[in-house]
Amino acid sequence: MRISSEKGFSLAETMVAIGVLTTGVLGGAGVLVAGMKNLSSSPSDVIVAQKAQEAVEAVFAARDSHKFTWAQINNVSNGGVFLNGPTSLTTPGNDGVVNTADDGPIEQIVLPTQTLTLSAYTRQIQIQDVPNENGALRTITVTITYQDGPNKRSYVLSTLISSYS
Repeated sequence: MRISSEKGFSLAETMVAIGVLTTGVLGGAGVLVAGMKNLSSSPSDVIVAQKAQEAVEAVFAARDSHKFTWAQINNVSNGGVFLNGPTSLTTPGNDGVVNTADDGPIEQIVLPTQTLTLSAYTRQIQIQDVPNENGALRTITVTITYQDGPNKRSYVLSTLISSYS
């Protein structure tokens, strides 16, 4: 009886190993592409998060300073001062609150290397009474929509506001 002492890989084992390696490399490439997409939209993501937070803070400040009555902290369709539907990202008017009738021009952000005009962004502030709270509690939903290359993206920030300041 003869025992073979040759060691090595067969063709089948080599093909399986190449298949596993190819799957791993393609998976890694997919993760890299997704990461690059997220990295390229990162500045816009920061901008929309800030602008949504600013809008919510302005509503709270208007309530706390008694600039608006509780009845006015609502959309125009419900007797309030906040415009219905999406509007351009404009600067606040004399009342200091965005998405009202007295808003100024489209907002610009000054960066170290350029000035960015936010004309491709829209903001919607939707205010609704919370059911079974006798009108003393409302939801504020700020939705900012913008173009990110060929894709349209949205950022939504929701919070509650009470009539008590």
